[in-house]
Amino acid sequence: MFLKGTMVNLIFFIIGLCLLVKGADFLITGAQSFARNFRISDIIISLTLVAFGTSLAELFVNVFASLAGDSDIVLGNILGSNIVNVLLILGLSAVIYPLKVTDNTILKEIPLSLLASILVFGLLFDSSNVQINLREMSRLDGVVLLGFFVLFLYYIYSISVQSLSPEVATQPASLSVKKSIIFALFGLVGLAFGARLVVKSAVELAFHFGVSEALVSLTIVSIGTSLPEMATSLRAAFRKNSDIAVGNIVGSNIFNIFFILGVSAVIRPVNYNVAFDKDVYMGIIINILMFVFMFTGTKKVFDRFEGIAFVFIYILYIIVVIRMG
Repeated sequence: MFLKGTMVNLIFFIIGLCLLVKGADFLITGAQSFARNFRISDIIISLTLVAFGTSLAELFVNVFASLAGDSDIVLGNILGSNIVNVLLILGLSAVIYPLKVTDNTILKEIPLSLLASILVFGLLFDSSNVQINLREMSRLDGVVLLGFFVLFLYYIYSISVQSLSPEVATQPASLSVKKSIIFALFGLVGLAFGARLVVKSAVELAFHFGVSEALVSLTIVSIGTSLPEMATSLRAAFRKNSDIAVGNIVGSNIFNIFFILGVSAVIRPVNYNVAFDKDVYMGIIINILMFVFMFTGTKKVFDRFEGIAFVFIYILYIIVVIRMG
């Protein structure tokens, strides 16, 4: 019975991975063609439609966790997913193909992602929480995060109406608008079902082998909800599309904190577990590293050495999580 259950979960795991790969292909193709049809740059599409679409897994997990009052899942999913996005996914993407980064991303979007991580620290560690010996993300804190999300959307709008770059104008769309939307929607469905299959089967396999629920939530759940980002960015890297590979990660991290964590806190205040201290600090550190790496090695490029460094740091982080878990 044990062997049968293990084999079934392995089959579902493989099917889920296939859906993720094909879903990423469809999403990238649809999003790129949509952008070409409306003469929109890839970076705008990746920061908005692609980033939001690949963050749906985190959104669904957090909404249900908030309704159930499971604060550990709410925070662990967001903090863990953002760490996975930068260290593992961006790192692997850079190993596949050195990723050139635009000036706007370096000077505005990465700093905005850093601001989001610092804001989480500030809201959780403010003086009032310390005085009453209780750290939480209140509904008011959630409203603050959503306010920053509105500012982020305004920023996206402001750069989208700027003059069109020559390279966008010279690249024709491979699909019509209608077919682009259909491709993108099929891609999102594939990513959603693929992520669900992979997460569910991985959790079942972990429990079969005696891994604790807390450790599963800190590792498998956060990695699982980041699988759409992983599939999308890695495929974009294979296609040598740096804008989508980088914009998807940075945009997803901003969405995760400002929108998803904001919505979660508005639904129900999020109680803070001190076990997440290391993850809050790591969230700030990795954003600083992203910015610093833009000025080391090849300027304005996440090169392969920096990608390897990110992956190595992630492995060390996982070892610490497992030992402390």
